[in-house]
Amino acid sequence: MAAAAPAAAQDIAITNARLVIGDGSAPVEGGTVVVRGGKVVAAGAGVAVPAGVERVDAEGRWVTPGLVAAFSRVGLVEVDAVSGTNDRSATRSRFSAGLDIAPALNPMGSPVAVNRAGGVTRAIVAPGSSSSLFAGQGAVVDLGDDNDMVTRARALQFVAFGEAGSSKAGGSRAATFLLFREQLLAARSYARNPAALAEWGNDALLQRADAEALVRVIDGTTPLFVRVDRASDILNVLKLKGEFPAMKLVLVGATDGWLVARDIAAANVPVILSPLSDLPDSFERLAATQSNAGRLKDAGVDVSVGVFDDDDAHKMGYATQYAGNLVGLARVPGASGLSWDEAFASISSAPARAVGMEASIGSLRPGRAGDVVIWDDDPLELGSRPVAVWIDGKAQSLTTRQDRLRDRYANPQEGALPKAYDR
Repeated sequence: MAAAAPAAAQDIAITNARLVIGDGSAPVEGGTVVVRGGKVVAAGAGVAVPAGVERVDAEGRWVTPGLVAAFSRVGLVEVDAVSGTNDRSATRSRFSAGLDIAPALNPMGSPVAVNRAGGVTRAIVAPGSSSSLFAGQGAVVDLGDDNDMVTRARALQFVAFGEAGSSKAGGSRAATFLLFREQLLAARSYARNPAALAEWGNDALLQRADAEALVRVIDGTTPLFVRVDRASDILNVLKLKGEFPAMKLVLVGATDGWLVARDIAAANVPVILSPLSDLPDSFERLAATQSNAGRLKDAGVDVSVGVFDDDDAHKMGYATQYAGNLVGLARVPGASGLSWDEAFASISSAPARAVGMEASIGSLRPGRAGDVVIWDDDPLELGSRPVAVWIDGKAQSLTTRQDRLRDRYANPQEGALPKAYDR
């Protein structure tokens, strides 16, 4: 059965909008956003609509940039419990840092459409784990209805510290930090003399592909996303920047981050967190609190809100609820949350900054990708849904496999089974 042809980019002007730029600024009433050639060319109040550009009247609805999922496994997982559909981890591979998830991504997987229908247009996708400490190289993807979802391959390297890291390194945090440091030093040696790798023999800490990937971490080309929760572990991770000063760190999780918020801010390291990590469910999360995001933000940390440890392949649209919860929390006496503008930026422009792509995605500032969403109500309210989505200026279908199943079996009749849907 022939696949549907990809939609062409549209030159559009969405007018009469309650317009959210996504950079932390306040919404603009009666705003207009103009997209031409797949890019935003203008957005704000009093924007003129060029001749020949299709007008879309938002009728006063909220119009925002598409959401950027800050940490996900979309495209790597179809059914979590079925190994044949799950490319999240490569625990039996001899490679680690050199693993590249891009060839494993499946743009036709049902989670892509589900998340797109929730307003997610881009996602930062990280691998789960490997046989060693470093998990491999993640990617930034778009969720468009086509067969090419990779926006930037090898966009990040992922490593887990804490309890998960110690289990890979030999059973203790001491072993974790030693293995981490030794592997980076081995990569540095490889960069200075690539021919020496052949002399290391079977006892080499790294394969060639791993060493090449870690060289890009050391020189700052590839951001290093570090899953870490305990405050003492966070401090030790930050100290590593002293030995590898060009390394660009991003903390993922940071459940106890508020305890060392000033240190994180002083190191200028962004944090991706889940507001639902608010219970002391392990010994490395004993200081968990709903106020983590607000306290980090108050200290000057660049905070992104992500969906992880919570169906990070299928339900990335939960990020709007998580961000909305932080807005409500700001009104609770004694608690710390985010303003509405800060909360929306935490699921749009802040994740883009974390992965070094703020000039390309994450907001409706000129030059960014034409990823635009029209919502039926306030996007941070639980019951709100997108009514229209564009990715790179291309109108997207909001129909999912679940919608087709609902329609197929909504009114079952006796006799032959319903015909299969088109695709």
